[in-house]
Amino acid sequence: MSYKFDFEFLADRWPDFVAGAWLTIQLTVLSIAFGFVLGTICALARAYGGPLLGRLTGIYVETIRNTPLLIQIFIVYFGLSSLGLKLSADVSAVIALTVNMGAYTTEIMRAGVQSIQRTQLEAADCLGLTRLQTILHIVLLPAMERVYPALASQAVLLMLASSITSQISAEELTATANLVQSDTYRSFEVYVVVAIAYLVLSALYRFAFWAIGQGLFARRRRLGTPL
Repeated sequence: MSYKFDFEFLADRWPDFVAGAWLTIQLTVLSIAFGFVLGTICALARAYGGPLLGRLTGIYVETIRNTPLLIQIFIVYFGLSSLGLKLSADVSAVIALTVNMGAYTTEIMRAGVQSIQRTQLEAADCLGLTRLQTILHIVLLPAMERVYPALASQAVLLMLASSITSQISAEELTATANLVQSDTYRSFEVYVVVAIAYLVLSALYRFAFWAIGQGLFARRRRLGTPL
């Protein structure tokens, strides 16, 4: 094998990779935050919203979880444009990723909500707490605590899946790699660099979620339960 590795392109193109990684972080942080809110609302709707809301959220969850993310991105970017609603690639990416994250978060949070024992809800009633107070103080935080590792893992998976948004010209990390390799013809080296960048981003995201968990869930920290 006579292939010679050449990473000299990094001397000139590293700012492009940094910009692509930064856009990846921006897109995914927004999508994770919005997706968590959407998923939590849908989880509560499935648990406490009655048959109609339960069915509607169920349709949403099953539709998103059983269709490819790439198709969802195309529907938002190309489909809405065909209907007269033109969105930028970045905005379309955030919307599609949010909807996708929301569907998976719904099921994760629903598992946490359903794990809350009925006796705790009855105790809240005895204390005279309103329905909203019960949900906020008795249900949501303990539910989130129980499923937090799954939420963190899903967020990391979403960050990795955001590479698909390069297909609609969102200039994130993978799109940057495609552009650099087309200019330098060093495909192997470029994608090795990008793979390392994604590994670093994954480690940063996991550390960030660990730190957030340490702040939110004092009981787990005291007991030494892993997040």
